[in-house]
Amino acid sequence: MPDPAALLTAALLLLGAIATFVLGWWLGRRHGRTPSAARATAESPPAEPAPAALRPDRGTLGRYRIERELGRGSMGAVYFGHDPQIGRSVAIKTMALSREFEGSELAEARARFFREAEMAGRLRHPDIVTIFDASEDQGLAFIAMEFVGGHDLLRHTLPGRLLPVPVVLATLARVANALAHAHREGVVHRDVKPANVMIDPASGAVKVTDFGIARIADACRTRTGLVLGTPSFMSPEQMAGRRVDGRTDLYSLGVMLFQLLTGALPHRSESMAELMRQIVNDTAPDVRTLRPELPEALANIVALALEKRVELRYADGRQMADDLLAVAQSMPPVGASAPPVTGDPQSGRFEATTEFYRGEPRHNADH
Repeated sequence: MPDPAALLTAALLLLGAIATFVLGWWLGRRHGRTPSAARATAESPPAEPAPAALRPDRGTLGRYRIERELGRGSMGAVYFGHDPQIGRSVAIKTMALSREFEGSELAEARARFFREAEMAGRLRHPDIVTIFDASEDQGLAFIAMEFVGGHDLLRHTLPGRLLPVPVVLATLARVANALAHAHREGVVHRDVKPANVMIDPASGAVKVTDFGIARIADACRTRTGLVLGTPSFMSPEQMAGRRVDGRTDLYSLGVMLFQLLTGALPHRSESMAELMRQIVNDTAPDVRTLRPELPEALANIVALALEKRVELRYADGRQMADDLLAVAQSMPPVGASAPPVTGDPQSGRFEATTEFYRGEPRHNADH
């Protein structure tokens, strides 16, 4: 005769599974998603054509003429467009807020969208994509921004497609200086990753994109089960849901540096729970375990950027940029076209970038 206790346990497990499925199905219907799509992350956008709710129903958005789609994610799409008033090509990023929110929540999301777009629009730096306009049309909130040619850094994170080390260092030094400028203006990116850095080898351009977008999407992603940011690039404090500042972006930049140098991530797991545990608790491996030929000074930079304790991490992007440039200048030149090695035009510190300062830890403990 079956054990009554075992039968009761099995019944409770079955009821729990049914309840989880029904809840996921209800959330999917409420937000226009299937349960599987509701669990997707920014790293794996849907493969099917963008839903009609994510597309403008005519060839314009506001005053901008839409010419073609450049890409898309879970909340909207990016289009190549044209501003006929001044004859300028633009990239237009849309967010279907009305598809995600309703009532007072929609009003709050719309206010956050324009607030974050305004803050990001105040950033003026040669290595940050310029935002020209933010508006709403046909139920789509959109941001019109500088169109950048070239490609993002994602393709250079794969073994066999890595950039030469001096090119990586020069490029990420520019990103670090761009982040330093944003942090001085009170703007934290929150989603620094290779896909959000564009490079154009032909012109030598390096551009950080999507400032403010991660914060705009926070409430929606939380409500529908999506993970904020891109999990592998999130800092321990961000993963734990604590208050973040510019040092969170520098941790993410450290993950980028590790990946662009090795073709691997410092923490990897097929389980989200295990990945979160590693990021919060486990020290990242020495980058030289994967590339023994890298100089010790560079390994020190990576380790400092990936410090678990915020107070021991780089305090300012300019400090990290200075150290990256110092290592880049000490390495032999390569036969590749690297973005120009430049210091932050606003920092006045470029002249002091000739060595890695072992006697001066790059952290906030004394600040």
